[in-house]
Amino acid sequence: MARSLRFRSLVVLLLVPTVALWAYAAGAFALQAPAGKPAAPSAGAVAPAAAADDAPKSLAIHYLEIVTADVEATCAALEKVHAVRFGKPVAELGQARTATLRGGGEIGVRAPLRPDEAPVVRPYALVDDLDAALEAVTASGGTIALGATPMAGRGRFAIYVQGGVDYGLWQK
Repeated sequence: MARSLRFRSLVVLLLVPTVALWAYAAGAFALQAPAGKPAAPSAGAVAPAAAADDAPKSLAIHYLEIVTADVEATCAALEKVHAVRFGKPVAELGQARTATLRGGGEIGVRAPLRPDEAPVVRPYALVDDLDAALEAVTASGGTIALGATPMAGRGRFAIYVQGGVDYGLWQK
């Protein structure tokens, strides 16, 4: 049992930051450098098109949540690789330690909130209308894991599962 738990912890320590860093390298999000240090453009970044009424909207990641068995090691690795600084735990984000994403969002690293919560990297996309977005999710075959939930001073969020992958939606 202890050996299995150590193996699982090792896999989580290697897999979760690797997935997050892969997404970063792919240009899905970018961490913001601390004050006084220039932030390099993310690889594969594309300049936004000129605004037009009929132009499609872009996907904005408002919050990137990493649930891991080792918060301190994960934060330390991300700090070293990206020259960012994670803050103290934030109660309303499940005691996640957060850093700023380039473009205004946040990345949060937290421990599981219950014994059966699996490690996950969950992006929360910013939406204008959370209720309409949840209807679109269910119409597309997704399953709502956590319905619209208010968070004082931060808006509302929800979690859904599509194709076995966790996603979040966030309305300010």
